[in-house]
Amino acid sequence: MKLIEQIYVDGAFATPHGSERFDLFNPATEEKIGEVRLGDAEDARAAIAAARRAFPAMRRTEPAERVSLLLALRDAVAARADALRAAMATEYGAPQSFLAFSVPHAAGVFEAAAKTVADYAFTRRIGNADVIMEPVGVAAAITPWNSNIGFICTKLATAIAAGTSIVIKPSEMSAIQTQTLLEALHEADLPPGVLNVVNGHGHVVGAELSRNPDIAKITFTGSTTTGRTILRTAAETFKRVTLELGGKGPQILLDDADLDRAIPHVLASAFRNSGQACIAGTRLLVSKRRYVEINTRLAEAVATLKVGPSSDPAADIGPMVSARQWERVQSYIRLGQQEGATLLVGGEGRPDGLERGWFVRPTVFTDVTNDMRIAREEIFGPVLSVVRYRDEDEAIAIANDTDYGLQSYVLGSDAEHMRAVARQLEAGRVVINEAPADARAPFGGFKHSGIGREFGPFGLEAFLEPKAIIG
Repeated sequence: MKLIEQIYVDGAFATPHGSERFDLFNPATEEKIGEVRLGDAEDARAAIAAARRAFPAMRRTEPAERVSLLLALRDAVAARADALRAAMATEYGAPQSFLAFSVPHAAGVFEAAAKTVADYAFTRRIGNADVIMEPVGVAAAITPWNSNIGFICTKLATAIAAGTSIVIKPSEMSAIQTQTLLEALHEADLPPGVLNVVNGHGHVVGAELSRNPDIAKITFTGSTTTGRTILRTAAETFKRVTLELGGKGPQILLDDADLDRAIPHVLASAFRNSGQACIAGTRLLVSKRRYVEINTRLAEAVATLKVGPSSDPAADIGPMVSARQWERVQSYIRLGQQEGATLLVGGEGRPDGLERGWFVRPTVFTDVTNDMRIAREEIFGPVLSVVRYRDEDEAIAIANDTDYGLQSYVLGSDAEHMRAVARQLEAGRVVINEAPADARAPFGGFKHSGIGREFGPFGLEAFLEPKAIIG
């Protein structure tokens, strides 16, 4: 049983003022594996005060100093890779494929930020003005449970790159992962107050960060509903806001696609991180001409996927994070059948042979129309909806007919043709044939998928304010 009794404030682990306890579970076994003592609004204010004290010195740092801090953080995370993977496997249950990506990614965001800082012109001459890019002020971050380590590192890296201090409220459901990461980050020996982390409920600690006038910048990754609340609250004190919210990503499968290559890409996108990913491509758009053929191939491919715990290296899909999330996904599988969609593969309940754990059967619906709720709402589980299109123009119209616009996908054989389609899609990112992204490429959403961007110079500038000195 892991007991987490401390938060991280002013460069040290400290006992919080808050006394509420929150239970932690292994989603593969449903067993309680720990407790975390949660901070409260008073703890959030103490963390903000520490960050305010640290800000003036961080503001004066030179880019070379920030690069050194970022590389120290990279090395600290990389040195604890095994412990971080173990914490993520136990508390989150991610499959080995996602674990293999997550920890190197968490270390890598610090190196990518260091390269951005080294290349960025913090001062430039425009006409008769010197334009200086200055840190916006003390930052706050609120992060979710589905890639806890990566989100914390990304937001910390951007704050350091910009020359500011930060207070982070991670998901209380990920407290073991957070604690393991904090033990690593502590070894980087940041100046006191630059990094502060308070476990706590969103409506308590998150709300204080959103409304506190000493926070100048807030960055949030999570649901569109919560993002809307944060935006309203932050507006009262004119905070600068970055929101990375939900998605309902379309995958346009063009007629010239090689299915031997495309079908694995489709499933990798749809079921990424066990389907618990805002960037998942959960709507597959298929032409009427190839509809039957592709559905047959999908059914065969999904039947080969293995669902299981992180301890099984052959598992492609892990459990849902909690009983509540498992029930949510089950409700959407029922809903899809009620709406008239055809269940091609999968369905309600646990996969055969798994009697415990919050495991979901990977599910594909066909005969889906884009007005069905399963095609419009974010399910956050391994559920794929297949939608027909008549021609390419209709495919693009269906892809864009959504409140979301985070990440879309195009699959085919003609590179220029795919790029032409990609340019017409309303999304912050469009991925062609599952190509990997550069770590400094911007990430964020159109429409209800968010405001602003992360990574690279676009993410850095979200933490900066331009000042013009004229004359």
